[in-house]
Amino acid sequence: MTGTQPRLRRAGSLRWRLLIGTLAWISLSVALAGWGLANLFRQHITQQLHAELTLHLNQLTAAVNIGPAGQVQVFPPLSDPRLEQPLSGLYWQIDRVGNGGADARAGIARSRSLWDQTLPAAPANPQDGYAIDGPEGRKLYAVARLLTPAEPDAPRLRLVVAADRAVLAEPIERFNHMLAISLGTLAGGLILAAIMQVVIGLRPLARLRRQLAQQPAGGSVRIDGRYPSEVQPLVDDFNRMLTVNDEIIQRARTQAGNLAHAVKTPLAILANAAAAEHGPLAELAREQVEIARRQIDHHLARARAAASSGAADLRTPLTEPMQGLVRAMRQLYAERQLDIALAPHPPGLCFRGEQHDFQEMLGNLLDNACKWAERRVLVTAQRDAAGRLSIHVDDDGAGIADTERERIFKRGVRMDEQRPGSGLGLDIVRDLACTYGGDVQARTSPLGGLRVTLLLPAA
Repeated sequence: MTGTQPRLRRAGSLRWRLLIGTLAWISLSVALAGWGLANLFRQHITQQLHAELTLHLNQLTAAVNIGPAGQVQVFPPLSDPRLEQPLSGLYWQIDRVGNGGADARAGIARSRSLWDQTLPAAPANPQDGYAIDGPEGRKLYAVARLLTPAEPDAPRLRLVVAADRAVLAEPIERFNHMLAISLGTLAGGLILAAIMQVVIGLRPLARLRRQLAQQPAGGSVRIDGRYPSEVQPLVDDFNRMLTVNDEIIQRARTQAGNLAHAVKTPLAILANAAAAEHGPLAELAREQVEIARRQIDHHLARARAAASSGAADLRTPLTEPMQGLVRAMRQLYAERQLDIALAPHPPGLCFRGEQHDFQEMLGNLLDNACKWAERRVLVTAQRDAAGRLSIHVDDDGAGIADTERERIFKRGVRMDEQRPGSGLGLDIVRDLACTYGGDVQARTSPLGGLRVTLLLPAA
C-alpha cells in the first residue's frame, strides 16, 4: 500500500503531468526531426552522387566512337583520374545490347579502374540510379543509358557509370553522428528548460498552498502578495471567502455574547431570590443556577477560542493577567489566609490567544488549587523545551492518587462532594487548551500537593 501511494500522488500531480507531457513531446519532436533531417541528407547525398555520375555518363556518351570495323573506342579519355586507378570505386562500362540478345555482350569496353572485371548487366530500360554488385563484392550505385550510334549496322550500346556506395555511407554516417550529438544536446537543453519552466511556473501555486496551510494553524485571514494573472482570480476568491468566514465568526461571537448576557440577567435574579430563601428548594435552585452559569461560561469560552484560534496577530502578555488573578484569589480566599504567590518568570512571555481565554483557564486552575491548598499556592511560568508556554499551579494540599489524576478533568467529576463547585472548571480548562492546540496535565507538586501544568502556544 505504501508503494502505491507515491505513485498515486505522482499520477495526480500537476507538476508530474506537465513534465511528462512536455518531455514526451520533446522526445517525439527531436526523434521526428532527427529522422527527417537524416532522410533529407541521405536524399541530398544520393542526388549529388547521381548528378556526378550523370555528368560522367554525358562525358562517356560524347567520347564513344565506332571504328571502321565496328569496334567501340572511347576518345578522349574521361577527365576523372579515378577512372584510371584500379579498383578506385569509380567505373564505367559499355555493353553491346544487340538485336534479340543474340549478339549481346557485356563489357566490350570498360574503364581501367575495373581492371579485369566486368559489371553485371544493367536493366533493359534504365531510368534512375540502381544498385549492382561491383569488384571485391562491393555494392555500387550506377546510372545507365541506351545509345544507338548513327553509323549504319552499328549495334546498340548500353553505357554504365557506377560508383562505390561507400561514398554515400561515409558522409551519411558522419552526418548522423553529428546530428545525434546536436539533437541530444538540444533535447537536454529543452528538457532542462522544461523542468525549470515547470518548477518556476508552479512556484506561485506552492506559495499559495503554504499560505492556505497556515490558515488553520493561526495564519492571516488574508492571502497576501501578488500572483500571476492566471492565479490572482483564485487568490481573490479565497480572500473573499476568508473575509466572509471571518465576518460570520465575528457575528456568531457577538450573538453568543448577547445571548449569554440575556441569560445571565435572569440567572442573577434567580440566584438572588434563592439566596434570600432557605430550604431544599432554595438549595436546589442555587445549585442549578451555578451549573447554568458554568455551562454558559464554558461554551462562551469555547466559542471565543474557536473564533480566535486562526488569528496570528493575537498576543496576550502573561504578567498582568497572572498578577490580577493572584490578587483576585487573595481577596476571594482572604478568610483562609492563603499564601498565593506568583514566582519570578522570564520577561516577554506572551500567549497566542485572547486574554479572556487565558484568564478563564488560569482562573479555574487557581480557584481549584485554593480550594484544596492548606496554606500555600504558587504560580510559575516559563517556556519549555518545545517553545511552548508552561504555567504551573502548585498547592500544598493533600494531593490526589495517580489513578485519579486524569479523572479530575472529566466533566462533572468532583473529588469531594463537601467542597463547593460543579466539576466543570478543569473540563473547561482542558477544552480551551486543546482548542488552542495546548494541553493540561496533573502530577505531584514539589509543595506536597497537586501540580497542574497548563501548556499553551507562545506568541
